[in-house]
Amino acid sequence: MRKSYDTAFKVKVAIEATKEQETLQELATRFEVSPGQISQWKRQLLEGAGELFERPHKKQKRERDTEADRERLLQTVGKLTVENEFLKKKYKELYGSEF
Repeated sequence: MRKSYDTAFKVKVAIEATKEQETLQELATRFEVSPGQISQWKRQLLEGAGELFERPHKKQKRERDTEADRERLLQTVGKLTVENEFLKKKYKELYGSEF
């Protein structure tokens, strides 16, 4: 059975790993976690650290922009679908068969 760890524990281990005062093997022994798992948590901590200092409004703006892009793409797909059906119908009327 897999062992699960809470977020606080993962953060604690990852911070210890970033200090680099002990080897991964020493940390693994001390916290009873595999060295690979510690490396993964450390990488996740370092990759996600930038988001802690990002302005909340900037993040919301990015999400709004993404949603607007998605809506625009859905409209375009809808329009192209209607055009495609129209052209298929006209082709069939003109040539009597489908492609």
